[in-house]
Formats: sequence, structure tokens, C-alpha cells
Amino acid sequence: MNHILRAKQQKANLDKLDKILASLPEAQYDHSEEEVPSKKSKTKKNAESVKKQPANKKTSPKKETSKKEEKKKVSSEEKTGWSWNKKKRGRPTSASKNPPLKIIPLGGLGEIGKNLTVYEYENEIIIVDCGMAFPDEEMLGIDLVIPDFSYLEENKDKIKGLFITHGHEDHIGAVPYLLQKLNIPVFATRFSMALIENKLAEKNLLSSAKLNVVKPGDIVAAGIMSVEFIYVNHSIPDSCALAIHTPAGVVIQTGDYKVDYTPTRGGIIDLARFGELGNKGVLALLSDSTNAERPGSTPSERVVGESFDVLFKNGSDKRIIVATFSSNVHRVQMVIESAVKFGRKVAVSGRSMEQVVAKALELGYLEAPAGTVVSLDAVNKLPENEVCIVTTGSQGEPMSALTRMSTGDHRKVNITSRDLVIISAYPIPGNEKYVGKVVNELMKLGAEVVYEKYSQIHVSGHACQDEQKLMLALTKPQYFIPVHGEYKHLKKHSDLALQMGMHEENVLIPELGRVIEVSVHGISAESTVTAGAVLVDGLGVGDVGNVVLRDRKHLGEDGLMVVSVTLSNKGKILAGPDILSRGFVYVKDSEELIENTKAVVEKAVLSGIAENKRDWQNLKTKIRDAASGYLYTATQRSPMILPIINELSEKDFDEEDNEE
Repeated sequence: MNHILRAKQQKANLDKLDKILASLPEAQYDHSEEEVPSKKSKTKKNAESVKKQPANKKTSPKKETSKKEEKKKVSSEEKTGWSWNKKKRGRPTSASKNPPLKIIPLGGLGEIGKNLTVYEYENEIIIVDCGMAFPDEEMLGIDLVIPDFSYLEENKDKIKGLFITHGHEDHIGAVPYLLQKLNIPVFATRFSMALIENKLAEKNLLSSAKLNVVKPGDIVAAGIMSVEFIYVNHSIPDSCALAIHTPAGVVIQTGDYKVDYTPTRGGIIDLARFGELGNKGVLALLSDSTNAERPGSTPSERVVGESFDVLFKNGSDKRIIVATFSSNVHRVQMVIESAVKFGRKVAVSGRSMEQVVAKALELGYLEAPAGTVVSLDAVNKLPENEVCIVTTGSQGEPMSALTRMSTGDHRKVNITSRDLVIISAYPIPGNEKYVGKVVNELMKLGAEVVYEKYSQIHVSGHACQDEQKLMLALTKPQYFIPVHGEYKHLKKHSDLALQMGMHEENVLIPELGRVIEVSVHGISAESTVTAGAVLVDGLGVGDVGNVVLRDRKHLGEDGLMVVSVTLSNKGKILAGPDILSRGFVYVKDSEELIENTKAVVEKAVLSGIAENKRDWQNLKTKIRDAASGYLYTATQRSPMILPIINELSEKDFDEEDNEE
């Protein structure tokens, strides 16, 4: 029954889209000389029209005025870069008198992750998404990275709400950290909200949170602005773009999207609504740039399902393990369907996968015949060819279930030559070596491993160039702002807009913290606000900065040497220097080096005491410089030197010696 309803809805959407596309002028994006004529061509055309008039009939002043107005219209079209009929677009004339809308990106630009965009109109603010990013290899010991909320804290009384496009970590991962500081209303679709609730429960914030569930098509009033949720296709259920209605005009933020005409679950992206908004008038479009380097269109998710069927059939005598993103519920559904088709039970491994699958089954986003999804303990009692395990670890994360399987550390799954492992995900940039390491270790254990390079077992959830062009064509924005990606992605996406006919002055590549002011009169980005990254390490949020990271890197690369010396209050050396090495050299194998270092330190101490008997800070600096200089000369390495000076009176020191 659900399939029939989905088919009817898809047909209705397509019929609606056909009507929208049919209403668009044929030469809408053609900026040739025929559409915006030069002075020369206009003069020639006017001369021809005059010749066609009767000789005894003069041109009326009214017609001359209309031609002047036509000239103004053409120049205006040249300025905006698009040439649709503005009356038809329906942009309200009052918008020209309104103040500009401020768009402030606090995350998601020049990077993959921690998406957060602020919309500010006069004294009101709404926030779109609040995501996290994973630390890079330079951020030693850091668990995750979140946006800097300083600007939001400074303007907390203006905030009307947080609006979520979808439930991926790079869009909701920082929500608990924001709500710890600002208990603002949150608006999200059903599945996205379920994932947010799990996160808030872990931080004991669920009971106090102001959570509001919406559905595609809903319009939420947020003060002077309102936010419309528009259904899109993506790799997680209930994804939406947002149309932000403001007195300055309508701004569309696509969120993450693709155009999938044959989705495995849910309906087709609501292209008709984008077209309707485009005809009425879109002030600015903020669009997903992730796949701006990829030509063509993103394949349908159904392609992966067909590949799974082939792999399940060919691996009929093996246990099958599928690794994918825990949030990719559509992919998990296809694994379940293939498993049922070939008579296998399905178990889930990995904390995040277990949570998402349980919630998706509870809410009806996953469907499985009774008894299909069982525990790991249950499948371990079944024959290998009747088992399928869905697991986390598609990115080679060190503590993920698949990585632990590859190293033999998983408590319930041991990899053997009787296993077929399918890694159904692209490596996120920077994770290639981790994924490669996991693949190597699995193969060493005898497993057959299938990954994206050799089989169509993954498709992206992001739009490629043809889909990005379609979004531009439907919405026809006055201004275009590429978002969600590294600079190369933003630049490539802006180039696509220029190819579509937009003028360069109407396309703006944004920067973090740069305040974009946009109105029907123009777009600019002059002022800035505080923006950046806040590092989360355990329970500490923001207490680890560049200095700490630099020290961690130094310790990791060169190790530590602790130099301890005890001095009397009169400036005599009572004990030491003593040296402790960690991560630099093994003391028992480097006795000569250690003794020479002691001699260098003792000389530096005596010199320092002679210069200033009571300035211990200066003395520590002399010890550090002397030891560091000698060790680099001797080893070409620079360990971190940590001097420790203990001060005792000579009387106390003598008493301690007598007691011993």
C-alpha cells in the first residue's frame, strides 16, 4: 500500500513540475545579443519600426516614454544577470524599501562539517543547522570540533529558533553544546529530531529542551521571518531544504540534497516547489557544493540495491558483513531487503548503528519482517551463509566495530576466510589511509573485501553539476552563494552559476564570520563577527587551544625530558641535576648522553645563580636553553625540556640526610 501511495505522490510531483517548467520562457537563460541587444542593434531595430509606420503618422510621446522604460528594464536585467519577467516573478515592490538581510556563516565553509548559518533581520535571528566536524591529524587527542558560538551568545535575546535541514552529524552534532549555552527552540523533521533527542539525552538536556517536530511543507513563523521546509532527497530520511521568507525577500538554503527520481524510500525531491518559488522571486540561493567538481548527475540509490543483490548471490556460501554510515537508513534498508531475499538474518554492530537502527525501526523508517533483525549472539549460533552483519567503521575510525574486527579485538565477531566484507561508503577526504589500513588487515585475515573502487556499492547523497544547474534554473536567484564545501568546491559551484548566465557581481563566495548583507539593491560582505573552531576533548569544551595542541604535537614527535635540581635558599646545589626521559631516549641505553646532559645543566645552574640568586624563572630558561642546545647537537632532536627547581634551606636538607 505504501508503494502505491508513494508512486501516486511521485506522479503528482512530476505533473506539477511539468506545469512549472512549461510556464518558463524559452530563452530564459540565454544572455545573447538577441535578448539584451547592444546600442547598435537597438538603433537598427528602431529604425525599421519607424519605416513601417505610415508617413503621415507621428510617433506618439507615450510610445517614446515606453521605449525609455524598456531601455531601463534592459539595463536592470543586465545588472542582475538574469532576464526573466520581473512582474511575473512577483517580487514585492515594498522589499526595495526594506533594510538588507544579514547572512552570517559560522561554519561549513572551506571545510567539510560544522555547518551553521545565521540569518539576521533587524533585531531578530534564526539559525540553520548546528553541526560538528571530525578533528584533523594535527588535532591530537581532540574528539570533535564545533563552531564558535560567541556571536550567538552575544545576541541571545534576538534568537527565534534553530532550524535543522537533516540529521547528519555535520548538521546536528553540535546541537547539545549550543543548547547548553542557549536554550532556544529547535525545529526539525521527525527522524532528525529523534537523533537530536538521543544526543540531548546523553547530556541530560532532553527534559529542558524546546523541541518542535515539523514535516515537509510546513511553514514556521519565527518573528518577522518565517521558515518553510521543502522535501529533498539525501542519504538520510526526512531531509529538507529551507525557504526563509523575510521582508527583504526569499532566501533558499538547500541543505544537503540530490535529485533522485527513483528513491528507495520516500518521495521525489519537491522540484515543483522550488520552481514556484523561482517564479515568485528568490533573492538568494545558498546551495550544497560538495559534488561541484563532479559532472553529470548522482546515480539513484537503487543502483546500490542492485549491486547488493549481485554480491549476496555470489557470496552465498559466506558470512556477509556490510559497513556503512550509521545514519544512512536507506542503505541499511537495502541490506535488509537483500538479506531477506537470500534467506539471511541481520545483526547490527557498533553503538551508533545500534541506536539509529533501533530508532528507525521504532518510527517506521526501516521495515523488516518479524524475526529478521536479531542480536549478534543469535547470529553467532547460525550457519555462516545465513548471516549478515551491518556495522559501523566505513571510514576506518580507530574505535569503530569494523576496525576492531580487523585487528581481532571485537568481542563477538572474528574475521576468517569465510567472510565477505562490503564497505559501502566513499572515504571522506583525509580518511583514505585509515580505510586502506582496515582493508589490508581484513585481507590478511583471509576475508574477501569489496570496496567502492571495484564495485558500485555506494552512491553519493549530494548533487552533481547537472543537478546543481537544475536548482539554479528552477529558483532563478538574484544572488548566488555557494556553501557546504572546501574553497575548491565553492569556486567550482560559483563557476557553474556564471555558466548559467549569472553576472559575476551577483555571485559571492562567502567566508566564515563574514557578514553578507543582501537586498534587491545589491550584495556585499564588508564586516566580520567572531567565528572559528572550538575543540572538544572529553568533557572539556574550548579549554584546549593552539598552545596545548602545539605541546601535544611536540611531545608526540620528540618526547619529553624532565630536569630536576634542588637548591638551597642561599643558592647552592643540594641535589641533582636528575634527568627523567619519556619518549625521547631509553635511559639505560643512553647513559653517556644523560651524564653529559647533567653536566651541561649543572654548568647552566651555577652560571644562573652567579647572575641572580633568587630569579628561578630566569634559571629555568637557562636550563631549558642549555639542555635543548646540547641535545639537538648530539641527537638532531628537540625534546620538550621541563625544568623543575626545588628550594630547601640547608638546615632542612641536612635534617633530611640525617633521617635517612
